[in-house]
Amino acid sequence: MKSKLALSAIAVSAILGCGPPSRTNGTSPAGGGTSMSDSPASGGSGQSAGGAGSGGSGSSGGASGSGGLGAGGTAFGSSGGSTGKAGGAPGGGSGGQSTGTPGGGSGGQTSGTTGGGSGGQTSGSSGGSSTGSATGGAPSSGGTAGGTSPGSGGAPGTGGSTSGGGGPCDIYQDANTPCVAAHSTVRALYGSYSGNLYQVKNAGGTTKDIPVLSPGGFVDISVQDTFCSGTACTISIIYDQSPQHNDLVKSPAALWLPNGGNEAKATDGAVTVSGHTAHGIYVSGSSTNVAYRNNAAKGLATGDDPESMYMVVDGTRYSQWCCFDYGNAESDGKDDGNATMECLYFGNSTQYGSHGAGNGPWLLADLENGMYAGSLGSETSAVASNTSITGWAYVTNVLKGPSGNSFGLKAGNAESGTLQVKWSGDRPPGYSPQKKQGAIILGTGGDGSNNGVGTFFEGAITSGNPPDATDDLVQANIVAAGYGK
Repeated sequence: MKSKLALSAIAVSAILGCGPPSRTNGTSPAGGGTSMSDSPASGGSGQSAGGAGSGGSGSSGGASGSGGLGAGGTAFGSSGGSTGKAGGAPGGGSGGQSTGTPGGGSGGQTSGTTGGGSGGQTSGSSGGSSTGSATGGAPSSGGTAGGTSPGSGGAPGTGGSTSGGGGPCDIYQDANTPCVAAHSTVRALYGSYSGNLYQVKNAGGTTKDIPVLSPGGFVDISVQDTFCSGTACTISIIYDQSPQHNDLVKSPAALWLPNGGNEAKATDGAVTVSGHTAHGIYVSGSSTNVAYRNNAAKGLATGDDPESMYMVVDGTRYSQWCCFDYGNAESDGKDDGNATMECLYFGNSTQYGSHGAGNGPWLLADLENGMYAGSLGSETSAVASNTSITGWAYVTNVLKGPSGNSFGLKAGNAESGTLQVKWSGDRPPGYSPQKKQGAIILGTGGDGSNNGVGTFFEGAITSGNPPDATDDLVQANIVAAGYGK
């Protein structure tokens, strides 16, 4: 969004430049937080990386345990899988990595994290746990329920699961608020997703899809490194992992992008997640005009229908300008009036709508013709509950968009801890009912506003507004993924 009244101010800012504060090399810092030990992800994996091992091969996966659900399961902390179906031999044993198989063997963690054998990839809560205290198996290393030896360990090199029993979109699905958009250049957002995360294009115009290492796993960055060696690459498509296939490509022409947007450099925005190198979508305002859009998206909320969305971003890269957004926007690239979009914004803009307390950055809702910290406040007065987000290298941002005159904003440290409520209450005056149009934007405003700065790693948009408990599970899943580790 961008008001025409601000045209002269933005013109001045374009002349002066809106370069990103520090990090000109496009590298995100490694954070120092620890992953949550009580992630609510489901049972241990038995997919790739190591097979059944020498122990646990005779186990039934710890029937009646509390470590996992069985192949492809997405329940969190539910009863243990009865048999080790697809993805490896029952009972773990080798510490296999992927998603949804039984938590047997080591018995699974009492908090519902992975069971599996020892030596597996430990991406937050995934991989093998060396001590299991649930009833799903003996608490030995590697899992020996029904076996005779402690298992072979399992190689971590295949990437492993990002959360043991699934990703954020499995969690939303369990709440009957499925993802209708799921974008990430870092990892799979479903435990069973085995497709491509994004596509890169080299200087000659040749393209290459970049896959995950294993189902439910992290990006296989070696494919990009090999393809882009000796040439410059950009990210030409961000694939939607949801069944809607709402892929993002560079923005077509919009009000503030008359020539359309540009693709992000594939080697900018470096991040380490559980030992895996990845790259985010690195947006640097009007100096690069990086912007992605899908004006023909399917399945998104329209009108006053309910939805929710989240994104994980670099907490140190932002600007005071509009608009580093991700979410639901106009389908024509124009400013179609109040309430015609509903997007997450991360930055310290005080230009339009309202802002939070302190100096920012803040999580704001871009609702068109205003980015709002809540229904209170103004461009000159702060919304006290929406406090500045500082000291976090990586930030989880959540927007709650129920039908009717209410909305919510939550933010959390993507490396540890829980979400903080920044706003829960009425929408700003004149913004209910919503008039959403159901397009998707990333790195730009609904009308193509192009001065925002930030780095996007992952995000999803749902159909329907999930309960608060689901938001908490998604945050725990993000923490378990291991940003900055």
